Amino acid sequence: MPCGNTDASDKDTEPFVEVDPTMRYGRYSDLLGCGSVKKVYRAFDQEKGIEVAWCQVRLSSFSEDPSVIDRLFSEVKLLRTLKNVNIVKLFNVWTDAEKSTLNIITEVCTSGNLREYRKKHPHVSVKALKKWSRQILKGLEYFHTHEPCVIHRDLNCSNIFINGNIGQVKIGDLGLAAMVEKNRLAHSVLGTPEFMAPELYEEEYTEMVDIYSFGMCVLELVTLEIPYCECDSVVKIYKKVTSGVRPQAMNKVKDPEVKAFIEKCLAKPRARPSASELLQDPFFDGLDDDDSNNNN
Repeated sequence: MPCGNTDASDKDTEPFVEVDPTMRYGRYSDLLGCGSVKKVYRAFDQEKGIEVAWCQVRLSSFSEDPSVIDRLFSEVKLLRTLKNVNIVKLFNVWTDAEKSTLNIITEVCTSGNLREYRKKHPHVSVKALKKWSRQILKGLEYFHTHEPCVIHRDLNCSNIFINGNIGQVKIGDLGLAAMVEKNRLAHSVLGTPEFMAPELYEEEYTEMVDIYSFGMCVLELVTLEIPYCECDSVVKIYKKVTSGVRPQAMNKVKDPEVKAFIEKCLAKPRARPSASELLQDPFFDGLDDDDSNNNN
């Protein structure tokens, strides 16, 4: 006689709070993270037998402008087609009219985001930081050379994720990403102020805004300090960024090679190297591709 009821249809033992319309993905109640308009829960893919992340965006947050919902939904669907080892995979997306939510199923990274991981492990070599940085650039190169070009627009260490056991880094949280046409100009101000390029505030910019944000990510990874943490308001950050004043954290970067590399990323838009150019930078010379997760 079996030791327990193994009937999968027995709702008494069903741990899921909700399931998706296909009945493939089940959501648990525990949170992996949350933002102003979304929550990310631990979930399970019953078909593959793997844990995934279930992101819920409250559509009521955009009720004043319904076109935002349509755009968000179409962008996320497009992002589902992106496949790169350094970008978080998007498995499924749907809207729940009854609950007024946009639901996104993505792969989950075992060690969470890079900001928290770096805080947890303060003793990291420059070589390891370079390896992480190179993987972020590989993800950005894929975005920026994609047709149509993809601009992330909100790259920061809290939406870059890591599988710490193998040192694999992936860009995620693509809710603000924009597909842009051949002229590669986008026209909306979105993002995290400390990481936003000056031209983002002018509402006309290219994929080079991601390179600026990447430079700020490297700065945070090196110094363990969020850029412009000395500012106590968004207005003060805006004034410093738009006038070209560097964050005080730059003074904490003691390695001249690292500092010079960050400065390249923070240069004026036309002087900023592309992701492809940065991957060829001497900064990465001598790094071995000793694990396959660093290769596309």
